[in-house]
Amino acid sequence: MAASDLAAFAALFADETRAAFLLALLDGRAWTAGELARHAGVAPSTASEHLGRLVGGGLLAEERQGRHRYVRLADPGTAHLVEELAARSGPPAPARPRSLREASAGAAMARGRTCYDHLAGRLGTALTEALTARGLLRQDTGFALTDRGLAWFGEQGIVLVRKGRRPVARGCLDWTERRPHLAGAAGAALCRHALDAGWCVRIGSGRAVQVTPAGEEALRAGLGIAPGALR
Repeated sequence: MAASDLAAFAALFADETRAAFLLALLDGRAWTAGELARHAGVAPSTASEHLGRLVGGGLLAEERQGRHRYVRLADPGTAHLVEELAARSGPPAPARPRSLREASAGAAMARGRTCYDHLAGRLGTALTEALTARGLLRQDTGFALTDRGLAWFGEQGIVLVRKGRRPVARGCLDWTERRPHLAGAAGAALCRHALDAGWCVRIGSGRAVQVTPAGEEALRAGLGIAPGALR
């Protein structure tokens, strides 16, 4: 890659509207151009121009259904990059919330959320640290499930779907905790199972998730995580 290519790619992130789009799409859903325009507070024509650049740059994938145009993050690697940049560029201290509703939403996101297709926030880092402490996950030479870890996933009925070049396990720097949480195929499988099994439920239509009483018991029994660490 030439220096000019790298500069052009980095420039895709160097706009507040495009950054708002990328962060919103970390929820893993496909959004319409109109939804993203309203989210970022820009005109539809402005949103369309920015989306064209993001699609052309390979950060977003476009889908059309009839008259509607949907976009989503191009792949898990793009989601990882956005989350990593958010973690490294965030302010040293959170901004003061402008309302009680904003404060509650921020607290819920910090407590537990999805990061594209895996779990993040205090929930994500607590799971990652518990897996590591029990010898199920290694972090000393990069993220990797151990043989015991692979067996644990099987015992829990968590199916690991391995597709393409996606690693089984990968660390993703958490932008609120500033510690890594588990990503990759294993992180995605754990998140999917937690939602399907009722360990977690989504809060509203955003990325925030909350651990249920059944989830607290399952994680206490399976990984020794104290319920208080998940609240």
